[in-house]
Amino acid sequence: MAARWFRNVPGEESRAALLALTAGAALMGVKFVAYFLTGSAVIFSDAVESIVNVAAAGFALYSIVLAHRPADESHPYGHGKVEFFSAGFEGGMILLAALVSALKAGGDLLRGGDLRAHRLDLGLLLMTGALLVNGGLGWYLVRTGRRRGSLTLTADGQHLLTDALTSAVALVALLLVRFTGWRYADPLGALAVSLYIGRTGVQLLRHAVAGLMDRQDAGDEALLRRILDSHLGPSGKEPQICGYHKLRHRHSGRYHWVDFHITVPSDWNIDRGHRVASAIEYEIELALGEGNATAHVEPCTEQPCASCGADGKS
Repeated sequence: MAARWFRNVPGEESRAALLALTAGAALMGVKFVAYFLTGSAVIFSDAVESIVNVAAAGFALYSIVLAHRPADESHPYGHGKVEFFSAGFEGGMILLAALVSALKAGGDLLRGGDLRAHRLDLGLLLMTGALLVNGGLGWYLVRTGRRRGSLTLTADGQHLLTDALTSAVALVALLLVRFTGWRYADPLGALAVSLYIGRTGVQLLRHAVAGLMDRQDAGDEALLRRILDSHLGPSGKEPQICGYHKLRHRHSGRYHWVDFHITVPSDWNIDRGHRVASAIEYEIELALGEGNATAHVEPCTEQPCASCGADGKS
């Protein structure tokens, strides 16, 4: 059953997503144990974010499976957009966690904290372990996501790296309490964590909205124009074209869709124009990794034209 579910997903991606889900659940348990031992507001903030980690990892796993399903009649452009929904869901959950954590920290700040100082040493030990695991796993997910072009894995990895940083802030706050006795360090640290994870949530939401709204990617734009420019004019490489316009491109998750118009000498027959268009389409698809490029061929009407001559002939 599991093998059929993952049949379209590269093994590296499925392993990374499953590892994130399993490790996230285990670390969530560790952090809540640390919170119940110490009563620390900053550990509570970190533990609440771990709930988000588990929910996001579960959604990420589903998104990766769905994103790799081939296009069908109902989804002719594939299912890759679900990766943007996954990133948006994770961003929204992070913002909710930030709000809950901030409310808890504000209450503790007004009361002067509610730490059980005699259990701080064990809490510090548990949080140190969580920091190391989150940092290592986050780095692995980001590296895998970028190599595989998976927004879902990259977003999940960045979230775990954020979680590792919040664990570091928690450790600093608890060490201040442990060695100075200043209990306000705990709720103040929790407020700092809440603000930071809230900022991360906003960034993820903005990235997801940009993908869903088909915002043009600056890196892709530069790459596509570099390829097309290299074929322009008599000094361009083969196959040469007179010009291009109406270049558009968008993402469907990791998959790229590109369309553009090229102009060729007006005396070319359909077969020659088609072969030139196909060659440039193939070059673009190779450069993008996963994508589909479509060129529309038009006759050159410029008088004179540097490519096809002043009379409009090749």
